[in-house]
Amino acid sequence: MSNYPAPAPHEWVVSSYSGPEGGNCLQWAPEYAAATGVVPVRDSKNPNGPILMLSGGAFAGLVELARAED
Repeated sequence: MSNYPAPAPHEWVVSSYSGPEGGNCLQWAPEYAAATGVVPVRDSKNPNGPILMLSGGAFAGLVELARAED
């Protein structure tokens, strides 16, 4: 759990690893990550749902996994 408030709605961007069909999109908040070192990730289909708060290293691992799946 982070001591920081959740990112504002305008701070969320769709991940470049999300599918082009728009069905399985992840969003993250890069400005929030830069300011706090914590990378928030959420499901774009459920913006009011849970937010996964990752360390920079964990987020890098997630990106590495996405690249391996290409």
